[in-house]
Amino acid sequence: MLRSELVDNIHKDNPYLTRDEAERVVAVILQSIIQTLEKGARVELRGFGAFSTRHRAARKGRNPRTGEPVMVREKHVPFFRAGKELKAQIDASRKH
Repeated sequence: MLRSELVDNIHKDNPYLTRDEAERVVAVILQSIIQTLEKGARVELRGFGAFSTRHRAARKGRNPRTGEPVMVREKHVPFFRAGKELKAQIDASRKH
């Protein structure tokens, strides 16, 4: 699903919202998640899953084009863990 499709679904399910308002709703939700992750905190949406960050230590890598060794700096990367209810719902829908 694309972001625009999500906006369209919100607009369709909530006809009292304009498409621009639905776009703002999506933008606010996503920006809130991003800002929370930037602070190093966790975002948990019950029944859906949890967003967090994981630390990746600095390491030696290789340039795929030349094969030369390069240093890859440490970083924090986003991580998503699906909730139990989401997993169960997807599993049930795939059995049909």
